[in-house]
Amino acid sequence: MATVSLEQVRKVYSNGHVGVDAASFDIADGELLVLVGPSGCGKTTLLRMIAGLESISSGTLRIDGRVVNEVAPKDRDIAMVFQNYALYPHMTVAENLGFGLQLRGMSKVEIARRVSEAAQLLELAHRLDAKPAALSGGQRQRVALGRALVREPKVFLLDEPLSNLDARLRLTMRVEIARLHRRLGTTTVYVTHDQVEAMTLGERIVVLDGGRIQQIDTPMRLYEKPANLFVAGFVGSPAMNLLRGTLHRHAGWQLVMPHAVLPLGDLPGQAAALAPWQDRAIVLGVRPEDLQPVMPHASVFEAQLEVIEPVGNEVFLNLRFGEQAIVSRVPPQQMPASCHSLPMGLHTERLHFFDADGGLRIG
Repeated sequence: MATVSLEQVRKVYSNGHVGVDAASFDIADGELLVLVGPSGCGKTTLLRMIAGLESISSGTLRIDGRVVNEVAPKDRDIAMVFQNYALYPHMTVAENLGFGLQLRGMSKVEIARRVSEAAQLLELAHRLDAKPAALSGGQRQRVALGRALVREPKVFLLDEPLSNLDARLRLTMRVEIARLHRRLGTTTVYVTHDQVEAMTLGERIVVLDGGRIQQIDTPMRLYEKPANLFVAGFVGSPAMNLLRGTLHRHAGWQLVMPHAVLPLGDLPGQAAALAPWQDRAIVLGVRPEDLQPVMPHASVFEAQLEVIEPVGNEVFLNLRFGEQAIVSRVPPQQMPASCHSLPMGLHTERLHFFDADGGLRIG
């Protein structure tokens, strides 16, 4: 196990494109850290720099306190699992698991021990003689994990290892990876574009966009206190409702939008932070679960119900307020038909406010 430290790490390609800009963070010994963001945000580039597969343009990368900027990948004591399983089709599971150790000149006895331990851990012991073509997608992914596992590295690097699996199998493998990390305690860096995967796996999450780090925090802190508009819109499913308008104070706070006025009440917990933003453009963020139908006499505003999406244990209400589409997450219940007006209420103590220009969180 090891610590990993990045200090102002930057990647600039020959055409001038900046793939990663000024990335600085520390990964604790035994931590599972997730890099998440949309395609092209720099997360895989960052992982490949840790692996030594991409050169570092500037900055310092340390593994266990040792500067490794110029150290070859094979000498960094890391193991990487790629999106593509890359199993040898002519080899059995046992041969795939042990091939890398064989190339390193390890004894047959030690190879057999490590392969056996990994196979038991990954529930592959009964498939050691099978070839990849005879395995399910989940079993192939476990072989790919096992091939890294037998190396007993200081750091595991996983690059979107579940993206080729179907939704049900991804859920199963997420649980297996979390269980495996808990048992082994190996420092792990996990790359994904799936924010649900990031939230369920990561002890901490690094959110990237455009090659820059947007926020580093625990999953729930990212959800409850997004640092800017990008994180607010990216983390959460369904996404946070974002409403643009001008903040006014008249018999309580109001968000004045182009085609509607949204009353916000007194906002006692946020009034001091919002005072400098009076009569200025802001973005109001509302999580779908903080937007709920209320009894008519207690309504905060009226919205038009357009589409109802029942998904079993919850229901998504797609509504329109003025020209703004909004989504509410509610428990299963009897709802009026679509195209009806519905009184809606806000959990005002859980509202989020952002600078409309810079996108940073207010307060």
